[in-house]
Amino acid sequence: MGSLPTESLSVEEHQQQQVEMDDTSRTERARWLLNSPDPPSIWHELAGSIREAFFPRNKLSSSSRVKQTWRRSAFSFLRGLFPILNWGRNYKASKFKSDLMAGLTLASLSIPQSIGYANLAKLDPQYGLYTSVIPPLIYALMGSSREIAIGPVAVVSMLLSALMQNVQDPAADPVAYRKLVFTVTFFAGVFQSVFGLFRLGFLVDFLSHAAIVGFMAGAAIVIGLQQLKGLLGISHFTNKTDVVSVLGSVFSSLHHSYWYPLNFVLGCSFLIFLLIARFIGRRNKKLFWLPAIAPLLSVILSTLIVYLTKADKHGVKIVKHIKGGLNPSSAHQLQLTGPHLGQTAKIGLISAVVALTEAIAVGRSFASIKGYHLDGNKEMVAMGFMNIAGSLTSCYVATGSFSRTAVNFSAGCQTVVSNIVMAITVLLSLELFTSLLYYTPIAILASIILSALPGLIDINEAINIYKVDKLDFLACIGAFLGVLFASVEIGLLAAVTISFAKILLNAVRPGIELQGRLPRTDTYGDISQFPMAIKTPGILTIRINSALFCFANANFIRERIMRWVTEEQDELEETTKRTIQAVIIDMSNLMNIDTSGILVLEELHKKLASNGIELVMASPRWQVIHKLKSAKLLDRIGKGCVYLSVAEAMEACLASKFAALSNC
Repeated sequence: MGSLPTESLSVEEHQQQQVEMDDTSRTERARWLLNSPDPPSIWHELAGSIREAFFPRNKLSSSSRVKQTWRRSAFSFLRGLFPILNWGRNYKASKFKSDLMAGLTLASLSIPQSIGYANLAKLDPQYGLYTSVIPPLIYALMGSSREIAIGPVAVVSMLLSALMQNVQDPAADPVAYRKLVFTVTFFAGVFQSVFGLFRLGFLVDFLSHAAIVGFMAGAAIVIGLQQLKGLLGISHFTNKTDVVSVLGSVFSSLHHSYWYPLNFVLGCSFLIFLLIARFIGRRNKKLFWLPAIAPLLSVILSTLIVYLTKADKHGVKIVKHIKGGLNPSSAHQLQLTGPHLGQTAKIGLISAVVALTEAIAVGRSFASIKGYHLDGNKEMVAMGFMNIAGSLTSCYVATGSFSRTAVNFSAGCQTVVSNIVMAITVLLSLELFTSLLYYTPIAILASIILSALPGLIDINEAINIYKVDKLDFLACIGAFLGVLFASVEIGLLAAVTISFAKILLNAVRPGIELQGRLPRTDTYGDISQFPMAIKTPGILTIRINSALFCFANANFIRERIMRWVTEEQDELEETTKRTIQAVIIDMSNLMNIDTSGILVLEELHKKLASNGIELVMASPRWQVIHKLKSAKLLDRIGKGCVYLSVAEAMEACLASKFAALSNC
């Protein structure tokens, strides 16, 4: 019997030793957080972003990297800037055969579309063809997408004409208008290059997917309505882009007989042919070449019809002279000084964002099908350089075309060599065949553009956006209605404003959730999402679901936490006559914190401490713990309040709670 107290004492000592060991382990793991090195500065990250844009990472050890010669570093730089140096060494003749056929198929579609899109941009036809020569060649050297087809596109062409005619009337002074378009192209290229070099691709993402769906649909309808001018042969037509003005101009022209029925008959006949070819190509994948070659066949046949029947003498409007030859230099035409510099820079920025959004969306769509990753920042650099080069060689803003990329993909392209083949084919056409296009009717160009527009309207995606996220759908419908009934600028502004409002709403009122431990695990989850989660009496666990704890949401977070503490305190006092001992804040989702957030944490600590409640922080990220140390907050509230995980923070609070009870 006398040995029993001794045995009881040894058990207590063992338990005490176990508790001390657990405390020591938790303290050691918390020290990992407190003693972590300082994160890299913003300038260091910026330099690293530029370095990664040009120097691809290799698998050499750090000691081997030090020994690299300047030649290897230079080659690494060139490989980062020109991806063709990576895959070009393994290029085979079998791939060239596929790329050759794809490039020729692509050229058959690109030539008539380029002429039509130049007309849409209020430029002479040859400038659309020029844009299908130099930019694809530059992209082939610097781009990383294998399938994307580069050249003029409908939306950017319409965007340029809509924005530029407010600065310079193309009818009054086409030369001045053309010079400003080249300047806009230069600025677009500069902005795109800067976005890529400095890893600023997130700026493009402010034009969200939902906004792009709405903008594209609205732009497609506006472009389609504008083609009524060419399809009907209307002489007097409005320069405005909103649907009310365009329809008013059409009805006025029809009423006053300012149109020619032969244009409508010719255009509609070939439009039906193009749509049938498109339908057949979609139904039978083996006939992918039919919708690709149909526009070129339409141009050839309609030109022959007009030439043989002398239809141009009976009101059919024709293209007339197209200047042939190589791209002339336009470096001396850039307007980098003068009264319109600010406006051209602004239009260049808008064009850069819209062009990048379309190109990266197209490139990533087909890259995912082929199973490879597309680096968005490198794509921006490639797009920027090709548009800068284009602005110096009589081209306007080029980007990736979805319809031509789909044709390129279906034609079996293997690499961007198909773009080179297309560019060379277009160049040969400029040298040899432009005089044959003199009698090409304008109505055919309108019908070619109209046949490509259905691909820009994605009703199913709009319905899906509505089902998934109502705020996203609001951005979508805002962009659509803005473009349709106001202007391109208003549509873009509406989309970006709604997208920003959504971001601000999430930032100002972030999700803050009460957590409980999931049964038979050490994982803590939202008690609203997981009703089976177990709350620990006397300890409140709260997670902040925001990437930033900043001036915009700091007061909201403080008020929500204090309200929950008060409610929980009242509930505990009514049921168990106990009080809250600790509040654990889960910071695992917080990526950063500013001075306002730090002040709120200190205020929370003081308020809770005055009520005998301990403030505990769990899982703070690198930047967060660094700023808490820099602000000396941990010195003021105690470094023992920081833990590696919520589970360890809970164990420490429970141990402290039981120790307090045993002392009582």
